[in-house]
Amino acid sequence: MKLEFLVTLELQNNSLSGPLPDYLGNMVHLQNLNLASNKFSGSIPTTWGQLSNLKNLDLSSNNLTGRIPGKLFSVAMFNFTATHLACGLSLEEPCISGSPLRVSTSKSRLKVIATSASCGAFILLILVAVLAYRYHQFHKEKNDIFVDVAGEDDRKITFGQLRRFSWRELQLATDNFSESNIIGQGGCGKVYKGILSDNMKVAVKRLADYYSPGGEAAFQREVQLISVAFHKNLLKLVGFCTTSSERILVYPYMQNLSVAYRLRELKPGEKGLDWPTRKKIAFGAAHGLEYLHEHCNPKIIHRDLKAANILLDDNFEAVLGDFGLAKLVDTKFTHVTTQVRGTMGHIAPEYLSTGKSSEKTDVFGYGITLLELVTGQRAIDLSRLEEEEEVLLLDHIKKLLRENRLDDIVDGNLKTYDRKEVETIVQVALLCTNSSPEGRPKMEEVVKMLRGIGLAERWAKWEQLEDAMNQDLAVLMSQQYIWAEDSSIDQEAIQLSRAR
Repeated sequence: MKLEFLVTLELQNNSLSGPLPDYLGNMVHLQNLNLASNKFSGSIPTTWGQLSNLKNLDLSSNNLTGRIPGKLFSVAMFNFTATHLACGLSLEEPCISGSPLRVSTSKSRLKVIATSASCGAFILLILVAVLAYRYHQFHKEKNDIFVDVAGEDDRKITFGQLRRFSWRELQLATDNFSESNIIGQGGCGKVYKGILSDNMKVAVKRLADYYSPGGEAAFQREVQLISVAFHKNLLKLVGFCTTSSERILVYPYMQNLSVAYRLRELKPGEKGLDWPTRKKIAFGAAHGLEYLHEHCNPKIIHRDLKAANILLDDNFEAVLGDFGLAKLVDTKFTHVTTQVRGTMGHIAPEYLSTGKSSEKTDVFGYGITLLELVTGQRAIDLSRLEEEEEVLLLDHIKKLLRENRLDDIVDGNLKTYDRKEVETIVQVALLCTNSSPEGRPKMEEVVKMLRGIGLAERWAKWEQLEDAMNQDLAVLMSQQYIWAEDSSIDQEAIQLSRAR
């Protein structure tokens, strides 16, 4: 691990277990280290004696044993309470917080007793003041419209830069979750536009059907996983709120809304998407998805990539939203995330049949989204039945390509476009929507092909396979069968490839 320039590391209250890592001793610039209230065991590594810049150290409430490296006693503030560590010359002498302890004399013991008594009285005084304040607040607000929900936990989370919101705060921001403030709705829940007390505009996502056998700790771990996925093409998580019955995520509000809105839901006078902007969105979404797959540890599978989940910032840059949410709402009955979540028309065939998602199911969804960008149409459109048999956008595009009607694919709202660039994006889209997951490219390959690198070779192979499949289909359709009720035809079963 190469984090030698890290200054602050705060991982308290995370249920971390095992021995304390030796490599932390190599982080010589570390000044603040807080590993309190975890389940670490064993002794403190001797390498930690190299942490010469350490100013604050908290290892309290862990299952630690043995002696403390002598050099750690030079730390200005330390806390070793609620451990089995020994501070004195004897392993029988326990640790308390504060300054380093030395061999005791009756005088020093008296000082410790006096100090402890003073601290105890001070803490008791603070506790009484807090209880009195809470009692006063309760009686002051009991008749208010907005009240705090029983079971809401206000403990501060210091992992990353996440902010923990109170239920009351989000009620006020969204006008008590008014229906008029709903700006989106999907399988993960409703999204409300909100304005915080500091006038910051936010999108408040109220997760639907949330229940986790891991409780609060499991939810916080998943939220932390989302929060550390930081990329310009990913929607940043601002904070969250939890109560006994609610799980809410808070994001920055995107003024230009989503790609789906700009393609199909514009109000009179609003700006649509020209071709250069659509091309920029295609690249931005690819970069964001590549980051989730290749640079997050553990990797994050989106599982519902579509035009409605690609938001647009002030500069119309693509920002992927809703990543990581599928696991948050998939734990109602089991910890295994096999429930199919997504939008029809964007769901890869192997995901629909097995319930198992992978990077390649995301690639499929990205390919359908590219087709939406080019055509402006939905992935499924029943109105096409009036003129043809293809309801799925993917089948419709393949039909037009077979008829060499590339220009008929392009959105009629586009005044001008680069025909070669359209052809490139359509080809990449069809490679991404290969019926076999093994035949789909990785997102890092997709980014290259959007630039034209390696596209020609893969497209030539795709055309050969497509021609062969069409010939087989034509032969099959030309055969005469007499169909009757409950009739069947013997055919070798097709085994779906496992999602990778």
